[in-house]
Amino acid sequence: MAFLNDNYLKLRAGYLFPEIARRVTAFCSANPDAAKRMIRCGIGDVTEPLPEAVRNAMHKAVDEMGVRDSFRGYGPEQGYEFLRNAIAQNDYRAHGIEVADDEIFVSDGSKCDCGNILDILGDKNVIAVMDPVYPVYVDTNVMAGHTGPANEAGAYAGLKYLPCNEANDFVADVPSERADIVYLCFPNNPTGSVATRAQLTAWVEYALKNDTILLYDAAYEAYIHDPEIPHSIYEIPGARECAIEFRSFSKNGGFTGTRCAFTVVPKSLKACTASGESHPLHPLWNRRMTTKFNGVSYIVQRGAEALYSAEGKSEVSALISHYMGNAAILRQAVSQAELKVWGGVNAPYIWVKTPSGTSSWEMFDRMLHEANVVITPGSGFGSAGEGYFRISAFNSRANVEEVARRILALR
Repeated sequence: MAFLNDNYLKLRAGYLFPEIARRVTAFCSANPDAAKRMIRCGIGDVTEPLPEAVRNAMHKAVDEMGVRDSFRGYGPEQGYEFLRNAIAQNDYRAHGIEVADDEIFVSDGSKCDCGNILDILGDKNVIAVMDPVYPVYVDTNVMAGHTGPANEAGAYAGLKYLPCNEANDFVADVPSERADIVYLCFPNNPTGSVATRAQLTAWVEYALKNDTILLYDAAYEAYIHDPEIPHSIYEIPGARECAIEFRSFSKNGGFTGTRCAFTVVPKSLKACTASGESHPLHPLWNRRMTTKFNGVSYIVQRGAEALYSAEGKSEVSALISHYMGNAAILRQAVSQAELKVWGGVNAPYIWVKTPSGTSSWEMFDRMLHEANVVITPGSGFGSAGEGYFRISAFNSRANVEEVARRILALR
């Protein structure tokens, strides 16, 4: 009999979002009338159409694929040069940040890359994650065999958990102990918190001092409105020697179903071999991509490139304004309901403290059964998320206004 990867058996229950879907499906089956008025503010999926500039570029690319002279087969696994250049120029060099075109690797999602990056990192690393945290960081390390079993609270042996709570405004403090790999996510999913320049500087200084690699998830950077808050870890001096950055077109350009993202791996970033020799990670990630990935389709990459056009930038700005307008409505409703709230200012997520004595999943059930609104229980993001829940601002304005009314009605 073939052997399986026993590490998968250490995973607790199901991945958070499929578990939410399972519960919602069961409720809707048992309550068909309530199902008709269901509003989903759980999974952070966008709702508004792709920008017109993107659609036009993709239509043109489809036509190109119908002509022999402009048809394209296999593309470069790292991404087409036209998109890598647009990313490096617009997201980095235009802001005074040093990033070369070939340090950009185009992929089908930052979620995927956050897990795939473990392919080039050894299994002896001490790994630290924020708590609460996006579950993918933890689960992919469990799958890779980097942890022990989970305890009753859901914490895995072998991982260092960095508490994010009301006392530190849900931004993890730099630990006194050393870690080899640290996952950071700002604007944060799920709490909506952001890190100041001083806080990110402290993290970079910690990383340089301890030969730590920071895995920096900036998938929601487009939602930052405060000019004092960094959009990229590379705004901090020294970050090119200690950080990998993940970004996505999902939440700014509406690409959740279209699939396009990118990862920045600086050529100056190094890690140690088993024998203690220093080795750059850039060629290893390049080899991983060319071996295990066939690249994002030409049509999709042309669509992503269009986000950097004048029309595309204007349409992205409109999308961000729409979702952040939703966030403001939700945040106000929660505040009027006399619940403590965070996020929703530089991020599309509202992080809410449950009423006293109510667990995260109990709040999920109450919102589902009494308000017919789907939210995300905070405990699904880690033990420190217990007693909180997340509301997503990704929805239509009409739905968000209705959710606000229902929240106030529950008060």
